[in-house]
Amino acid sequence: MKKAKWIILSITLLLAGFALFEIYNLSEQIRKSEEEKVRLWANAISQKAQLMNYSEEFFAHVALDEHRKMEMYTNILRSFDRMDGGSDADFSLDYVRYIVDSCETAIIITNKDSIITVPSEMAGQKLEGPLLEEFGHNEPFRYRIWGMPMTLYYKESRVYTELRAVLDGFNESLLNEITNNSVFVPVLIVDSLQGEVLGSGNIPKSEFDTPEKLSDKLCEMEEENDPIEFRLANSSRAYLYYENTPTLKWLRWVPLLYVFVFLVLILVTYYLIQTTRNMEQNRIWVGMAKETAHQLGTPISSLLAWTQYLEGKTFDASYAAEVNKDIKRLETITHRFSKIGSVPELKAENVCATIQEAINYLQTRVSHKVKFVTNYPEEDILVPLNAYLFQWVIENICKNAIDAMDGKGTFTVIVSADSHHVYVDLADTGKGMPASIQKRIFDSGFTTKQRGWGLGLSLAKRIINQYHKGRIFVKYSVEGQGTVFRIVLNRE
Repeated sequence: MKKAKWIILSITLLLAGFALFEIYNLSEQIRKSEEEKVRLWANAISQKAQLMNYSEEFFAHVALDEHRKMEMYTNILRSFDRMDGGSDADFSLDYVRYIVDSCETAIIITNKDSIITVPSEMAGQKLEGPLLEEFGHNEPFRYRIWGMPMTLYYKESRVYTELRAVLDGFNESLLNEITNNSVFVPVLIVDSLQGEVLGSGNIPKSEFDTPEKLSDKLCEMEEENDPIEFRLANSSRAYLYYENTPTLKWLRWVPLLYVFVFLVLILVTYYLIQTTRNMEQNRIWVGMAKETAHQLGTPISSLLAWTQYLEGKTFDASYAAEVNKDIKRLETITHRFSKIGSVPELKAENVCATIQEAINYLQTRVSHKVKFVTNYPEEDILVPLNAYLFQWVIENICKNAIDAMDGKGTFTVIVSADSHHVYVDLADTGKGMPASIQKRIFDSGFTTKQRGWGLGLSLAKRIINQYHKGRIFVKYSVEGQGTVFRIVLNRE
């Protein structure tokens, strides 16, 4: 039973260890997958930010190109101030119109009083209010034409404006994609001074609603991942701070959680084994008390019968011999139970004589229909034994055999030996046992009898295995033919 418990415990621990190993591998795979998602997301954000920087540089070049065209246009207009007219002037005007048409730049030319002269459809109006605000973003060009002071205002071309709107939309979508990412990465986008939050996602606002909290949060996030620097469409620099997803953070604790569960499982299993062992011990001691009463019952009943028989009769020496047998039996029982729970003393005993003494006592107290057959070697075989306990084993097996034979049959004892071991085979011609019962026959509490505590063979196994360092097992058993128990003892 004890061996089976330890086997079950070992199997349980192996299965738990294997499950823990597999769960750990699974959690690591998920964790690495999460990390890869975050890494790919961060790389995508970085590449998009780089693309946006390129776009910003492109628009800067376009704006500079349009500025140069307007400067060229103004220089040509200045040249009119030095012309007298004629074909050269007509050619210059055609060239100016070509430049303006090719760049599709909207321009307004005013005189010294800010009255619009170009374009013709707006001539006579004064440049002021919203119109001045619309054309006043760029530095105007001032020149003279035919002695009159003029001012040229311009704004970006339609193509530039449309592309700029696309870039602004791209910038807005980038911020939305960062803050509302599909992998639920907690992010903060701050300005170059790291004092203003430009965007946030998957982070409660209460964690960065003050400058102190924001600074602490940024430091905390930087410990997990390096921030990503990028530029917005307005050429301002920004920093993207991000931390691991909640799932990824939780997965880091999964192995420790399962280690804790594994330890709890070990403790619970150990506690159950200890509880089972204690219950088994309690059952054994209760059974032993019953067994003591049962063992004492036979000699005491015999002594009472002899007392009644001897009343009023002449004393005979044979009577004393029979009474002495029962007294010796009481002494034997006392010795047996005094040895349980302590380490018994082993002495070199003649194993055949010890077995025969137990059989002699049983022969006179069982049915005459039970035949005892013994087969001993001719020489004495000395084995380290505790005679009281060893005889108890023989008696237990013999009583079980008599019960299995229903009080009639043959009980055979065969003793053999080699240089290292002594073999004691105890055979009966009883009912035999199926294989399912053979596996449990030595378990504490297991019995096939209607009355019984199932402790006889359990104690027998403990006496042979633990006290004598030997073995006891069912050598042979067939239903309807009988059973053979074998006891193996060490000669030294």
